[in-house]
Amino acid sequence: MDAVQQSRRERRAEWERVVTDLDAVLAREAHRNAPGIVVRADRVAAVLEALSDRAGFDHCACVTAQEYADRFETIYHLRSYDDPTRKLSVVVPTSKAEPTSQSAASVYDTADWHEREAYDLLGIEYDDHPDLRRILLPESWQGHPLREEYDQSQPQIVTYRENVNPLEDDHERASDTMLLNIGPHHPATHGVLHVQLTLDGEQVVDAEPDIGYIHRCEEQVCQQGTYRHQIMPYPDRWDWGGGGLLNEWAYARAAEDLADIDVPEYAQVLRTMSAELSRILSHFLAVGAYALDVAGDFTATFMYAIQDRERVQSLLEDLTGQRLMFNYFRLGGVAWDLPEPREEFLAEIRDFLDFLPDRLAEYHDLLSQNEIIQLRTLDTGHLDPDIAKSYGVTGPVARGSGIDYDLRRDDPYGYYDELDWEVITEDGCDNYARLLVRMREIEESAAIVEQCADLLEDWPEDDRTIQSNVPRTLRPEPDTEVYRAVEAAKGELGIYIRSDGTDKPARFKIRGPSFSNLQALPEMANGEYVADFIATLGSLDTIMGEVDR
Repeated sequence: MDAVQQSRRERRAEWERVVTDLDAVLAREAHRNAPGIVVRADRVAAVLEALSDRAGFDHCACVTAQEYADRFETIYHLRSYDDPTRKLSVVVPTSKAEPTSQSAASVYDTADWHEREAYDLLGIEYDDHPDLRRILLPESWQGHPLREEYDQSQPQIVTYRENVNPLEDDHERASDTMLLNIGPHHPATHGVLHVQLTLDGEQVVDAEPDIGYIHRCEEQVCQQGTYRHQIMPYPDRWDWGGGGLLNEWAYARAAEDLADIDVPEYAQVLRTMSAELSRILSHFLAVGAYALDVAGDFTATFMYAIQDRERVQSLLEDLTGQRLMFNYFRLGGVAWDLPEPREEFLAEIRDFLDFLPDRLAEYHDLLSQNEIIQLRTLDTGHLDPDIAKSYGVTGPVARGSGIDYDLRRDDPYGYYDELDWEVITEDGCDNYARLLVRMREIEESAAIVEQCADLLEDWPEDDRTIQSNVPRTLRPEPDTEVYRAVEAAKGELGIYIRSDGTDKPARFKIRGPSFSNLQALPEMANGEYVADFIATLGSLDTIMGEVDR
């Protein structure tokens, strides 16, 4: 047994002792990605607090709620920021008659929104939750849409209610406050996001994101599709900013693990190269839009970014056949090999990579060295690392707070562990640091693409297998469960799947990184000026398609 295996065994024995001491465990389960423990619904907070403080599970990556024939169930998917390969599923069953469980929000702040979603869609009540109300649907909505008994044909009346200032009755304040609505149709929200700001003069004293305006039932659509053919086209639509191939990989990783599907090494290189081109595509849009938000820079930086995105999109169009919704990944590999002539396509990639360093130097002149950008972003939108971890923040937002967490390196998949690249972090914990992380990540992605291009060029022709032999119809064993995640452009994108023995998932849950990142917005905005709020919101690079799903 090597040192890594020994360490993992010792750590597992450690958390086993922790939960045994609490006398709250009802049973053990085995999920494909992690061991599972079934705990009492009235001991959730105690169990999770012990696992967080004493066993190092400081990252609540996702919360999945679902209905069975005889019960409701909540699963807390736990990880460690220091070692994401340490995973644990905490399963909390509740009765069908009274689906009530103790809230985990006192342990993990990110559980607040996740549990509100479970309450909204399935009607599970969470005792001691700080603010248990609907999150995606209007407060006046009748019923819970994911319940089996829900009547989808029933009419709904959504009443208009005047927005109420949450601090209007606070008579201890020395001055009056004002409620300001930003969005849901506002260019600075980058989508249909509504934020209720409460201002004291120009200072933000309360910020509440209001989501659900673009809820498209993506999880339910995937539950109606077959594993092999009908689900893969949808992940591109969760992030239309350019991260579609990374989303495809999230589904592929989960489904391949669920169905024991191997991926040829050559296909892994193709996946890695195309995914990093997709990351560059996303980061260009984030950087260009941020310049527009913060400095009103449309003519130079924004148009530069759109122009450079077009070059990357042309490369991906040549590879995938699509310019935005790529649908290139397949279970077991990719749809096809490099376009012919291969040499010409690889030469186009190298031309872009040769052009990129000088262009990025111009971006730094226009952005990171820009006095206006610095005045607007340095020491604004502060996010302490401990707070970021409590909210489950990942991606460039977390790495901008000095959190050295990247699933490409820490929970390896694809061909990343065979390549030479670095995880980018900044210790500023502010808007400027998050901007720098994305700009520097473009450089690292380019380095990965270049190494992949070299490998593909020299790969033996008789070993260029793009797909493994996958059965036409996939029917995983009933009640097989898996949660897998990848490092998408905006952070950890996770997929939970539970099978029921058919060719379609019984439960399909999407953990969008923007969902948890956006939840931390009030921590970053409160106490700052309203002008800083626009810079802070833009620094999160949220995409509402993966927030509302």
